[in-house]
Amino acid sequence: MTLPNESQSIDGIETLDALFSWRAQASPNAEAYRQFDPIAQQWVSHSWRQMVEQVDQWRAAIAKLDLARGARVAILLPNSVAAICADQAALALGLVTVPMHALDNPASIGYILSDCQTSLLIATTLKQWQAIVASSGALPDLKQVVIVEDMAADEAQDRSAWPALEHVGTWLGQGAAPSLPIEPPVQAEQLASIVYTSGTTGRPKGVVLSHRNVVSNVRAVMSRVHPQPSDVFLSFLPLSHTFERTAGYYLPMAAGSCVAFSRSVALLGEDFKIVRPTILISVPRIYERIHAKIQEGLVQAGGVKRMLFEKTQAVGWSRFCRRQKLPLEAGAGGVVDALVWPLLDQLVASKVRAVFGGRLRCAVTGGAAMPMGVARTFLAMGIPLLQGYGMTETSPVVAANALDNNWPATVGCALPGVDVRIGEASELQVRGACVMQGYWGRPEDTALAMTADGWLRTGDQAVIEQGHIRISGRIKEIIVTSTGEKIAPADVELAIMSDPMFEQAMIVGENRPYIAAFVVLNRTLWPALAKELGVDVSAMVEADATAVRAALLARIKDGCNHLPYYAVPRTVSWSMAPWTVEQGLITPTLKLKRKALQGRLSTEIEATYARKGK
Repeated sequence: MTLPNESQSIDGIETLDALFSWRAQASPNAEAYRQFDPIAQQWVSHSWRQMVEQVDQWRAAIAKLDLARGARVAILLPNSVAAICADQAALALGLVTVPMHALDNPASIGYILSDCQTSLLIATTLKQWQAIVASSGALPDLKQVVIVEDMAADEAQDRSAWPALEHVGTWLGQGAAPSLPIEPPVQAEQLASIVYTSGTTGRPKGVVLSHRNVVSNVRAVMSRVHPQPSDVFLSFLPLSHTFERTAGYYLPMAAGSCVAFSRSVALLGEDFKIVRPTILISVPRIYERIHAKIQEGLVQAGGVKRMLFEKTQAVGWSRFCRRQKLPLEAGAGGVVDALVWPLLDQLVASKVRAVFGGRLRCAVTGGAAMPMGVARTFLAMGIPLLQGYGMTETSPVVAANALDNNWPATVGCALPGVDVRIGEASELQVRGACVMQGYWGRPEDTALAMTADGWLRTGDQAVIEQGHIRISGRIKEIIVTSTGEKIAPADVELAIMSDPMFEQAMIVGENRPYIAAFVVLNRTLWPALAKELGVDVSAMVEADATAVRAALLARIKDGCNHLPYYAVPRTVSWSMAPWTVEQGLITPTLKLKRKALQGRLSTEIEATYARKGK
């Protein structure tokens, strides 16, 4: 394959390394990435020409390791220029990148490194690496570990225990001069990444994606979202999330857009105002947080402001429905709306848009279901919110709404080149170039994921209305948090009950920001724990409850330390009364009746999330 030139469009691109090369040739002086430098305390821009120079450095250093084609390179970095350089350098050498969440727990990271026989690990800190070694033991396939941040005082000690440990500055300096394009060049059918997802089992599964899988999805998303070279993306979802990799990394590369890396989720509000993005890739939780703050402000503001907000929302929603040719609600007035909207927009809607920087022209949300009330608020205020649907196994986007065809109660129409159908049990099934190659080292799981005639089973139930897909339920029992993480509740509950203090356990978290646990305590063991904590066994004041909650949560976290960080409960509620067959809360074989239990505990569930905070 010949590297593309400026005259070619993305339609001629077949691999991710070719996509990067083509973009750098097409607009070498344009801003590619923007990143905050904490030392200089300022935002620093990187052009595509500068990115090529940095990627060449990384590529030369990796090439010196003489890894075989297809060897795995694990990238355990936050969203940054360094993460992009590592990814692109590895891809250009025909290696397979394994993106990992920088906040995942060490045992989970160690499992992934072992499972895919990683040859090179690029991590953020020495402390991070030490924790992985402590929890995982020997990793015989690992040939090199590179630490990006300062290795400081313990460097010598760790180098003696692990000779192939280098700081990135030293390691990059050891590379030879950038070489010519490798031969034979990377092909579309070669593997590009293994992205680990929790799926429906306890251990993460490695989703194997080829260059063709990802590039075909980038091309399809481009035709739906239409990013431009003038657009600025704000990147804050982790690059280990396939949604962010495709839509927030490779997509802007294809369009020639700039990507600004947010400093942190905690500073996201400030970054919105500084970067002023035009395109946002997010999960519902971000919108939910902002919506909750707006609602809190309205409660404090009182009647007049709340009434004005509600009027703005009603008029704005009617305007949106007219533009999209959706059914209007009773009482919606066209002429009146047109007359009052400019004032309502100035007083209310423009201020809501300003929260996101004031110039969003496209806000894509996926990874979990968007609450309709939240979507309605932002759409009414002029935030162009587009809900989509996908899976890691589909690279990941299957369907999405469009600016001129936006049905917010659905996840939109299937992308070009992606076929969908409704199978048995109303299951949504998918076929297309974006569908994965399979699960790494798991042929049986791969076979189970596909139908006999080659369609991917999504596990989600759906209906298709005039081409628009509406997700109606889930066939398999699985929790999807509002951040898009998938968790098999049975695995977490078994881990909790490995501690004899807990007789029964149920976790919740569907469309919530984190997992919460509800447990029944062992009547025999509880008095001893209560005595140890110095609390009353039967009646507890709030201070006692806080102490008990902390102690129980510590035990739960200890039992769940082998699970991904997002599957570990962050709060717990407890009782001494067991869930029984007679109450209709468990089956005769002692399995939980989740709907019945959640109904019984509905008040406690709401109180738990309210107490924990937003």
